[in-house]
Amino acid sequence: MALEREEHWIPAEGGIALHARVLRRADLTAPAPAITVAHGFAGLAEGGLLHYAERFAEAGFVSIIHDHRSFGLSGGWPRQDIDPWRQILDWRRVITYLQDLPGVDPDRIGLFGSSYAGGHALVLAGSDRRIKAVVAQVPTISGYEQGKRRNPSAEATQQLQDRFNADERAQMRGAEPDRQLLVTTDPNVPSVYKDPEMVTYENQFPLGELGRFDHKVTLRSTLKAQMYDPGVWIDRIAPTPLLMIVATGDTMTPTDIALAAYERAGEPKKLITYDGGHFGAYVDHFDETGGGATNWFIQHLTPAATH
Repeated sequence: MALEREEHWIPAEGGIALHARVLRRADLTAPAPAITVAHGFAGLAEGGLLHYAERFAEAGFVSIIHDHRSFGLSGGWPRQDIDPWRQILDWRRVITYLQDLPGVDPDRIGLFGSSYAGGHALVLAGSDRRIKAVVAQVPTISGYEQGKRRNPSAEATQQLQDRFNADERAQMRGAEPDRQLLVTTDPNVPSVYKDPEMVTYENQFPLGELGRFDHKVTLRSTLKAQMYDPGVWIDRIAPTPLLMIVATGDTMTPTDIALAAYERAGEPKKLITYDGGHFGAYVDHFDETGGGATNWFIQHLTPAATH
């Protein structure tokens, strides 16, 4: 079934607009349930998540996928600056916009977040009862714990703190926030990540060719990430149905932390695991992850659903 694709610009705080794509089947007549989708840390819709939105639309949902502020065609300055709480509030605005779209049943809204936005999904599902079903895929649970594992030595931790402090002083004097590469395996080049798996993933989705992504983010994005612990919201989600998708070999959003968080969640809940690393969700295991998420939304958002 062919999909209709629409470009939308959603007014957000600060006088900016968030760029979003709305996808739906051409044969939809009655108001349909809808799914809102968002990407993780430094991601764009084209970086692996657009085909989730397409799959949801093919199943009969209206799906909307937006780029976070300061990314892609969305407004916001400084560019590629990642503030998790600002992104969460923007996502609430997307939900409000989605509820008002023609052809959408405003009482049947589902939410899908992956990686960093998987953490956002936990916060939103625990605080916004407009969401009637949620999927958190390979979610950030504790930025503090992830930061400790990424910088295990006291020396590395102190060096990073020194960079944060220098950046703060420079901004106080009028400088723009410092920026650094998102990922490189070169030990001599500062970057957020040093993960070879992430380099491979980036090569699969060459976002730089779009002319909207230069593979750098603000240094303070890492500081904010270390202060972000969305897992504390997980026991507030029930009775909203929660599906968590976890990779058994995830070192980016560590498997053990995610599984421990899942145990704290109330019912109804479901866990899907796949054998692989963090980025396997988007390509090698897409049938498992995309199919599992679609079935969860069908179960809880279709007219026969009881939730």
